[in-house]
Amino acid sequence: MTLTDTVALFFEHYCKSHPVLTTQHDPEWPSPCEIGQPFNDADGTPVIAWQPVKRHLSEDDFAGLENALETPIHPDVKTHYGTYWSANLEAEAPDGHVSLLYLWNPADGERLIENLISHAVACRHNRTPFSVFFACTEPDSDLFLTINNTTGEIQLEEPGKAPLRVVSQNLQSFMNQLVPAPTL
Repeated sequence: MTLTDTVALFFEHYCKSHPVLTTQHDPEWPSPCEIGQPFNDADGTPVIAWQPVKRHLSEDDFAGLENALETPIHPDVKTHYGTYWSANLEAEAPDGHVSLLYLWNPADGERLIENLISHAVACRHNRTPFSVFFACTEPDSDLFLTINNTTGEIQLEEPGKAPLRVVSQNLQSFMNQLVPAPTL
């Protein structure tokens, strides 16, 4: 089984666990994931139904970043961000809650690249290996999960510091441990 298969299986399991997904609607931030027309939830907040949408993995997504950093981006990063358009997905990992970050639309991809350039500069300044963030931990925590761009290992990090520890050998083994979090 490839990482792409593992990601697809997680998305399938997630959608079975959460057959109705909604998110706050922003008419200035459309997505291929949106279904139907926006409506107001019980609190009067505009929301829209959505589902993850399979996308064609594009090597061009990270070409500009690779050129800017003069280094290739790890294939697991490209697979993680390039397989589906999606809102962030909540999951439970062996060490606790994670919010997996995904791209909502092409503009979100541009924003990700800008953030990664800033992160790369911070890594160089701190003399730490370049890593790519892909998940947040508990909502009240500053810790996040990254893919080490050289080794592919999953690391727990704190902003501006060296990685705290290796969480998993690679993204595939990490994703195989995830369970979709229940909705609140």
